[in-house]
Amino acid sequence: MSTESQPGCAAIWMVGALVSFSAMAVAGRAVAVELDTFELMTYRSVVGLILVLAIGGGAGTLRQITLRGLGLHGVRNLVHFAGQNMWFHAVTVSPLALVFALEFTSPLWVMLLAALFLGERLTWIRGTAGVMGFLGVVIVVQPGNAPLSPGMITAALAALCFAATAIFTKFLTRTETVTCILFYLTAMQLVFGLIACLADGAMAVPSPALVPWVVLIGVAGLTAHFCMTLALGIAPASIVMPMDFVRLPAIALIGMVFYAEPLEWTVLAGAGLIFLANYMNILTEARRQPPV
Repeated sequence: MSTESQPGCAAIWMVGALVSFSAMAVAGRAVAVELDTFELMTYRSVVGLILVLAIGGGAGTLRQITLRGLGLHGVRNLVHFAGQNMWFHAVTVSPLALVFALEFTSPLWVMLLAALFLGERLTWIRGTAGVMGFLGVVIVVQPGNAPLSPGMITAALAALCFAATAIFTKFLTRTETVTCILFYLTAMQLVFGLIACLADGAMAVPSPALVPWVVLIGVAGLTAHFCMTLALGIAPASIVMPMDFVRLPAIALIGMVFYAEPLEWTVLAGAGLIFLANYMNILTEARRQPPV
């Protein structure tokens, strides 16, 4: 991975992550009628593992899979498995914009954790951008106007898990390739999913009509992590993760068009503040880079 920060290229990769995460949310709702979150994660991991082995085999990168950092892979994927299960539960019981808004507290956790564990400087620009992003989320959520629901709680906990996952990923990108990271992501989470699914001695099989949605979740889950891993490999975690705020207005529009979820002015106002925070953060980081 490059040691020079490239926030512009990282932003491009994060667009891919945005599309992938949005597709997962829509597909997750579609399959929730037949599969619980553990079953969903298991089938997603099967699809992802097949893709990693096929693409890695074709590209000749499977030799990059090593046992180095196996413990860190395990912790990272267990934390992410927990967060992803909570996220899938939240998108099936709460408005998409609300879930994504709560999930977007994750960059704030990343900024703090990156300063504590990665040695990244928490500059006043990054701190200001984080505060602005948080205020944007508060505007969207409007705390106090609605009771705290299980979906809101699981979405908030998922955000903390995703922040920890980003920090572990940043550690791994220092020594491991994308193929290695994605292989352990899919393989380990397949094992975790099977254990959770078979604990009660039963596992649902998706109907033929839902198979395309399950495949979409597997593909989107893999491409989301591929894009985010590459972004984290070329820019600081505290720069990459706030870019993810762009997903909020995108998913709000999806909720409005496909699920008749109201697009309120608070969502637009909060999204505008989030966009401003991200633009300020990325522009400042880009100006710090020496001219090529």
